[in-house]
Amino acid sequence: MTSENTAPKLRLDSLTVGYNGKPLISDISLSLRKGEIISLIGPNGAGKSTVLKSITRHIAAISGTVYLDEKNMKTIGGKETAQKLAAVLTDRVKPDLMSCFEFVSAGRYPYTGSFGMLTAHDKEVVLSALEKVNALDIADRDISQISDGQRQRVLLARAICQEPEVIVLDEPTSFLDIRHKIELLDILSDMAKKGGISVIMSLHEIDLAERISDRIVCVKGDRIAAFGTPEEIFSDGTLRELYEINSGSFNALLGNIELKAPRGEIKCFVIGGGGYGVPFYRALQKRGVPFAAGILQKNDLDTAVALPLAQTAVTAAPYSAPTEDEIAEAKRLIDAAGTVIDCGCPSGEYNRYNAELIKYAEDNGKTVIRSLYGLSEAEL
Repeated sequence: MTSENTAPKLRLDSLTVGYNGKPLISDISLSLRKGEIISLIGPNGAGKSTVLKSITRHIAAISGTVYLDEKNMKTIGGKETAQKLAAVLTDRVKPDLMSCFEFVSAGRYPYTGSFGMLTAHDKEVVLSALEKVNALDIADRDISQISDGQRQRVLLARAICQEPEVIVLDEPTSFLDIRHKIELLDILSDMAKKGGISVIMSLHEIDLAERISDRIVCVKGDRIAAFGTPEEIFSDGTLRELYEINSGSFNALLGNIELKAPRGEIKCFVIGGGGYGVPFYRALQKRGVPFAAGILQKNDLDTAVALPLAQTAVTAAPYSAPTEDEIAEAKRLIDAAGTVIDCGCPSGEYNRYNAELIKYAEDNGKTVIRSLYGLSEAEL
């Protein structure tokens, strides 16, 4: 027998979703465990919202079954469902003449009596939910008069008020600035890991999905394209296929998106390391200047950005001095370039050769740039 702690809080069994009887995505089978966060990612229009709305019964599934606490949701009444599952969807909510406090209070309806009167405990839950999403300061504001980002937080507060076991969210970070994106995801993470609430949501920001999710669902085509842990899903090949990326790249390790590398004759050689080269690589990419980089250790932060942006990058083994062949290759590229950029990385045991390369460039009459300001002024 499955124990309470291991039984899925939400389970989709061969679910087929779509509109007007026409299937969009078929045979979806997955389980959401207690305290787990699952994120749906995929291109616009792939069907992420359709899957979530079928789970919450905002649209009817074409076939298959959704189980909530191992009960077929078709057999569960609205009040019981609302006590176990809360939804924050992208549909515009247009309440008339309601304060944010009153709107959030509606999340308590599964627990209030026939007259919908709030008890002292209910009011405490409402205030606590507003506090969790940093919205106490707008509790008395008319909800029609707040910003989209504030409205998103108020919607989450209403869901929290339901004290659910499962929360379904459709693009919860939409309209939020970076501070409030981080705060919202921190809230969801705490609710899952400390409160045991299960979360299933769609996210456009794949870097955020990678960081917060226990498992990832890739939505594309008429079937689920892939389902697994972030470590299994977030490989460059998987994302390239999912989003049909034909130029640029996504670094799964760092969560970096890099644009297409400039192509053509190499104009400069960048001597970086330790992250000091990153702003120079990106500045050159913006200007469309083809460049080479080196000598970088393969585990260096710079390497992750230089490889997709440079025409070529000379790399050495981690924690090792470069070989004679690698130094010779760097000097050959310096000879071919008109300009050398010294990014200012401090010298250490394994990159002493960088100073030698800079001296080599100066001895051979190369222009050496040592700042982003100098780079912006240079004619490359």
